[in-house]
Amino acid sequence: MGQETVLSPSTSRKGETSLRSIVPASIVKQFSLKEHDKLDWSLEAKDGEIIIVVKPVKVG
Repeated sequence: MGQETVLSPSTSRKGETSLRSIVPASIVKQFSLKEHDKLDWSLEAKDGEIIIVVKPVKVG
């Protein structure tokens, strides 16, 4: 199994509630992520599971 994180509430500027999670330090280090970097999320349902692919967005 992979790394486990906990979801916590986050209220957007429009008053909508979403959930946020911490990106584990090992992933931050592996992809050299920094504050304000963007991530692209793709979802796929397969065999009753949700497959989530997260890719750093390259700028420039």
